Amino acid sequence: MNTSPLGRLQTEVGELAAVWALAQPAFGAPAAEATGDRAFEELSGPGLVRVLERAARVKRAAEVFLAHAGDEVAKRSAGEFGAQGLAKQHGHSSPARLVAAATGGGQGEAARLLSVGAVTRTRSSFTGQALPAKFEHVRAGLDQGGLSLEAAQLITGMLTRVEMRVNPNVLGAYEQKLVEMAAGQPLSFVARAVKSAEARLDPDGLLPADERMHQERSLIFREGADGVFQVRGRLDPMTAAPIKAALGAMVSDALRRSGSGSSSRANAVIEDRRSIPQIQADALAELARHALGCQAAPGSVPATTIVVRMSLDALRDGVGVAEIDGIDRPLAAGTVRKLAADAELVPAVLGGDSVPLDLGRGTRLFSRSQRLALMERDGGCASCGANITYAEAHHMDWWSAGGPTDLANGVMLCANCHHQIHDQGWQVHIIGRDRRGSVWFIPPPHLDPDQVPRLGGRARFDPDPALGSADPSLEGAARA
Repeated sequence: MNTSPLGRLQTEVGELAAVWALAQPAFGAPAAEATGDRAFEELSGPGLVRVLERAARVKRAAEVFLAHAGDEVAKRSAGEFGAQGLAKQHGHSSPARLVAAATGGGQGEAARLLSVGAVTRTRSSFTGQALPAKFEHVRAGLDQGGLSLEAAQLITGMLTRVEMRVNPNVLGAYEQKLVEMAAGQPLSFVARAVKSAEARLDPDGLLPADERMHQERSLIFREGADGVFQVRGRLDPMTAAPIKAALGAMVSDALRRSGSGSSSRANAVIEDRRSIPQIQADALAELARHALGCQAAPGSVPATTIVVRMSLDALRDGVGVAEIDGIDRPLAAGTVRKLAADAELVPAVLGGDSVPLDLGRGTRLFSRSQRLALMERDGGCASCGANITYAEAHHMDWWSAGGPTDLANGVMLCANCHHQIHDQGWQVHIIGRDRRGSVWFIPPPHLDPDQVPRLGGRARFDPDPALGSADPSLEGAARA
């Protein structure tokens, strides 16, 4: 194995070349002989996807190489070198400016390279003994190609913020778990998992952060020269929650009434061609008009509920962590208790009294209590993690084919994932019924010949290393 700094980069480029060769068409001119865009046009569909995935690994390998090179630039540009520092010798006031000039990127990107390089470099003791990197699991994830530089910065930034208040062994376990979770996932997934981890590791830090964000809230309207208003705001989660819930409900209602991808669209007299941002703008104006002159709720505004999830002790004492549906960042229980006087708040108290969740064949639609329970388990679309606003409760075994309207036969899915699961033949397996319950998606053979189960729902965003993650058996899996 080549362990030189260029070793992994060379290996990844070689793997890309091999995948490129295999992606050539079975008939016609080989892609290797084509030039320009024509070369990509000649690739098979599956081959193009594999080329894309391998090219992404080359990109990540190059970023790791740049991070370590940039870190060395920073060390040689330290203040004690004065005018003899490497950056100043090359006409730059800081190592970030030198790296930005060399890469052609912005200083923000250069700062990310330097920060990740600094916390993932190997270290030496006072006696010269080699020591692992400060965040050795992140370093390993970067070296193995499963972790992007952006994800590494999110993880190391959070760990650095809480490290003075957390046991080092616990911190290391969470670091390892987050690196494992981040492999092959989009940055939005990693950001959500990191927020959850920070709330678990440093719950006492939530309340001061909540108060700081609340003090920094702002909303600015500015009229441009063309008469169009620019709206710019920074809202803390507590301020944003009711606005987001109301607008989300109105958007969902508009999409439902317009058909939004279903056959009912064909029945509309006038098709609603507005984009979601346009619907949100109209919804905000409608809410404002109602506030200015009406006593009753606007006719087109559906009932809106803010669901808060917290333990019974946290609800009573205001100490601990709480979550608001539609807001990724957990909040201090003391902050969320301020909503308790709102008649539209429904506290989903974990461990409290239960309500009937199995309706059998007596009714087709899931009840409000069932939807709340499914939202608690799935946290939005159980497949892609889309916001709860855009997810609906669906039967895994179709109701029309005899499936019951029971919690064990329900799953929250957005419209896109619901259609893909049906069209492609995915299977869904539910384990458990409470918050620790989990949803597993089993791909069809044409997507994964081994049909390795993939964790879905809220559990896949939970970075608690103590939680088990054993895959379920395919036996008895329900078909979506």
